[in-house]
Amino acid sequence: MSRPVLVLTHAPHEGPGLITRALDELPHRIRTVLDTPDPRLPSLDELGGLVVMGGPMDADDAGHPGLAAERRLLAEAVDADVPVLGVCLGMQILALALGGELHRRNGTEIGFAPVEVVHDDPLLAPLGAAPTVLHWHDDAVALPPGATLLARSATTPVQAFRAGSAVGLQFHVEIDRTLLDLWLTTPVMVDDLADGDADLIRTQGAHHLPGLVPAAVAGLSTFADAVRARG
Repeated sequence: MSRPVLVLTHAPHEGPGLITRALDELPHRIRTVLDTPDPRLPSLDELGGLVVMGGPMDADDAGHPGLAAERRLLAEAVDADVPVLGVCLGMQILALALGGELHRRNGTEIGFAPVEVVHDDPLLAPLGAAPTVLHWHDDAVALPPGATLLARSATTPVQAFRAGSAVGLQFHVEIDRTLLDLWLTTPVMVDDLADGDADLIRTQGAHHLPGLVPAAVAGLSTFADAVRARG
């Protein structure tokens, strides 16, 4: 049996969603170490892969001491060629772990909008050249040294990157209808939206998700394949 994938979360409503579906029968564990000063994280030889999910905090927020432990584990995982996937906040933590910079309040992107895919990568290939995906962020990162830019938008120059065994995605390929409905009924997610924005995002989701979900699962399955290859 493959070694388990560790999924690190930062908010109860921001779970792995479609990533779990793509992992299929692969074992995985979900943990939250956000506010633990010295969390006992598994050693890399115990892990088949590492996934770091989103959350509302800043990636360098010293008020959440567990983030420093996540950065250390991410840097070690990339050095050890362990398959890594970072999503939204997870992508920003990954970028910091690899020597990139965080740009706070770079520009708000919330809702479904296209990104431009600028480099072929197995994880993004099923989405197409200009997929419409879900955004929910206002921070951004600079491309880490040595990383390859995979996707961009006008507001966010680094929407996705690859660095060795790791892929970072600023947008949310893990979203399905159930997870989107959860977000749109979670006060911390919607309280700052303008009137009508939640209804608009729900309508956008009904239009885009039927095509986006199978493409996202196909791309995420390449991450699962990398975990299987690690054994």
